Amino acid sequence: MAASISVLTNARELQRKLGAVARKQLPFATAQALTAVAGLVQDGETKLLVERLKNPSPFTRKSVGMRGARKSNLEAMVFIKDRAARYLEPFEDGGVHRLAGRALLNPKDIKLNAYGQLSRGTLAKLKARPDIFIGPVKTKKGVVNGVWQRPTDTRRVTLLNSKGKRLGRLNKAAEQRGHLKLLIRFGDALPVKTHLGYRERAQQIVGRNFNPEFDKALAKALATAR
Repeated sequence: MAASISVLTNARELQRKLGAVARKQLPFATAQALTAVAGLVQDGETKLLVERLKNPSPFTRKSVGMRGARKSNLEAMVFIKDRAARYLEPFEDGGVHRLAGRALLNPKDIKLNAYGQLSRGTLAKLKARPDIFIGPVKTKKGVVNGVWQRPTDTRRVTLLNSKGKRLGRLNKAAEQRGHLKLLIRFGDALPVKTHLGYRERAQQIVGRNFNPEFDKALAKALATAR
């Protein structure tokens, strides 16, 4: 998702027109302007994720990072943090969904979190349950690989002592019967249909804001110059 946007030509052209004092302040003002614009790009890209993705998680919304420029290094950087970049890249460059593991998890009959996703650790918890089976099952529609819940028929059993006196009642799982319930289906990764327009948004924000931010930064630098 990398993209380079240069404003160097603007700065060099202006440098030829400035006096000695202003030229001395130019690197500092340029660094300030680049950092300010990078902050605007960071905000814009964060809003883009919310606009284009369906109810993104807080982790995704906080995945846009920024590094400011310095007068010794006139380059500011806006980036997607590594863990999020892996699964967000297809939303910019096309391709299939990228998720942890080898298969796409397609929830069927299981509670999801507020962001429409399986909560962390769900698979591990399911795997530890005695009523859960993970693997392929032959169905009328073919073999389906996934997470299945075994059916149980819970009955009330009366407890008696040696003299036949009633002690109470106990829930007891009777012999399993009925059909397996498909909770999560494993499948191939599906193509990503949403396009973020990450680079286009960055270009728009830089083009619209660099000159005004540079003018403000240079005016402030000149006002405080000694």
